[in-house]
Amino acid sequence: MSAQLPGSTLDTTSVHHEARGRIVAGIALIAIGLLALLAQFTNWSILGWMVLPTLALIFLTWGLLTRNFGLIIPGGILGGLGLGLFTMVGPMSSLFVNAQPGVFMLSFAAGWALIALLSPITSDRVQWWPLVPGAVIGMVGLFLLGGRFTWAIMQLMGYGWALILIGIGAYLLLRRKA
Repeated sequence: MSAQLPGSTLDTTSVHHEARGRIVAGIALIAIGLLALLAQFTNWSILGWMVLPTLALIFLTWGLLTRNFGLIIPGGILGGLGLGLFTMVGPMSSLFVNAQPGVFMLSFAAGWALIALLSPITSDRVQWWPLVPGAVIGMVGLFLLGGRFTWAIMQLMGYGWALILIGIGAYLLLRRKA
């Protein structure tokens, strides 16, 4: 037994949260170890495309159960990569033969969107920053799917950005003080 000062109370909520975090961490590490051990004794080419989604599921579950946003980040990234890998080498890979690079990039972008989507559950506010890399990666995926026509649009957008920057700069230089 531990001695307590009069009037002090033991915070059972933080003790329970700490114990739950330790249990979930232990289960996650055991699951990752079992996955690595299983890969040693099985045909890796069959099991290989399942590694990333399984790791993503472990991190996402771990992050949601402990309400730790830091664990959602690798879970979302690994989930997007795992989904992309699934589209390239998984059992349904023949559906995406001609569009694999674009579909892979869109899948990866979806993982970044998942991070933002789960952030209110594990953080005190919505984390918008994962949508920035997700949007860039998603745009690349769309352009890869679109072929020549989309590359022409992308080139025009490059000119458009330059013109917008020139316009904003000219406005700042030429505007009158109020």
